[in-house]
Amino acid sequence: MIYLIIVSLIWAFSFGIIKNNLTEHDPNLISFLRLFISFIVFLPFLRIKKIERKTLIQFVGIGAVQFGAMYLAYIYSYQYLAAYEIALLTIFTPIYITIINDLLNKKFSRLFLLTAFLATVGAAVVKYKSINSDHFFEGFILVQISNVCFAVGQVLYTRVKGMVAEKSNVSIFALLYFGAALLSGIFSLVTTDYSNITFSGEQIFSLVYLGVIASGLAFFLWNVGATKVNKGALAIFNNLKIPLAIAVSLLVFNESADITRLLIGGTIIIAALFINEKYKIKTG
Repeated sequence: MIYLIIVSLIWAFSFGIIKNNLTEHDPNLISFLRLFISFIVFLPFLRIKKIERKTLIQFVGIGAVQFGAMYLAYIYSYQYLAAYEIALLTIFTPIYITIINDLLNKKFSRLFLLTAFLATVGAAVVKYKSINSDHFFEGFILVQISNVCFAVGQVLYTRVKGMVAEKSNVSIFALLYFGAALLSGIFSLVTTDYSNITFSGEQIFSLVYLGVIASGLAFFLWNVGATKVNKGALAIFNNLKIPLAIAVSLLVFNESADITRLLIGGTIIIAALFINEKYKIKTG
């Protein structure tokens, strides 16, 4: 669980970096560059000799979906929605995780669905604001595609990783970033004008930070953490980053937020985590 807490704190600092420094560039290019950097970071640790080809392909596919397709949709949604609208629409991820897991298990988990619902309610309380975008529908679809991709990847990684239990997470994680960089790179080749690209020093620093820390290290720790908790706790932590992000904005970036909503929503999310941890043994 400590891994998920660390990543939630890291991601709390990332929202402002993307919005303030990188939205002027092609979203597909930004997705590709940060994921390619993540791939380079983990490439030296790659060990695949004893893994079956089918499993290798599965890891590449999971990365293409969880990180590649997710980022393509997520970053592109900034073209249609304000940052707070995107944050609001990411609160459905816990529901998707719970539903996907139940469908794969062919078993309905009332506890996980309840705690995921509570986590969504808590995040909604924190982030609620009237939607006023002229392109809300386009943005809504993109964010939900992003949510589903991230949810699918988290659930599938925990399953496929169990097939290669003798391998550490770090020895295979470059495969996921390879799939993600490959998919986003293909899209970038189609949409990016590579003859007219310029990055400021601050933008380069932002990309390196996102690629090495917010994507590379954070996604690795997140997926490792996902293998160590049940799906109810995993669903909850997907929304814990929202009140944390607002707290960081208040304390670090001097932005404004509704303190009452932050406290109420954060309390609901923590309560959901407590319920999940207290009763998970009884549900098996």
